[in-house]
Amino acid sequence: MVPLTTGRTYPFRPATRVRGKARVAAVDQIRTLDKSRLTRRVGALDPATGAAVLQVLGEMFAP
Repeated sequence: MVPLTTGRTYPFRPATRVRGKARVAAVDQIRTLDKSRLTRRVGALDPATGAAVLQVLGEMFAP
């Protein structure tokens, strides 16, 4: 899960919009959780933001 927050954007925090509101995907705060804890879907990232998140993850975990 990639948490969404408000605030400043950084190179490792791509900007996005969820439910019409500006948000920042806090890729540096990524975490895992059990699917049973998810009660409702808030939204989905658009393809461009999804690609940006994958790029940041690749840079963060590159040797």
